[in-house]
Amino acid sequence: MIYGIGTDICDIRRIRASLERHGERFAQKILSAAEFAHWQSRSQRWPERGVRYLATRFSAKEAFSKAIGLGMVMPMTWKSCEVSNLSSGKPQIVLHGALKDWFEARSLSAQVSVSDETDYAASFVVVEQQGKP
Repeated sequence: MIYGIGTDICDIRRIRASLERHGERFAQKILSAAEFAHWQSRSQRWPERGVRYLATRFSAKEAFSKAIGLGMVMPMTWKSCEVSNLSSGKPQIVLHGALKDWFEARSLSAQVSVSDETDYAASFVVVEQQGKP
């Protein structure tokens, strides 16, 4: 049964401006430790790929927060929601701490899709509930 659906579109130019204004502090606020390490690696090789990576993660976390109906309110935090990729490249949501406990207590699962093109990053998340609501 569908628990919630969330979508988000993010202006990559806005993310770039935030990075220019705040530097790595902005990325550290949005990304988990694993995501931050990946962002640094991408940014060193090709800065624009780093900006796009950050924008897709920002967008996916916003879409996820909408799908679970919390917005950016505890237990939902930027760092407790991680977007990683399977070896196939498929993105997945990995949760940590209180958000993971909250999510599992409700028997929820999530599917995420992310995309970026020139000036925008977009994400779509479907959260399903297994068994009785």
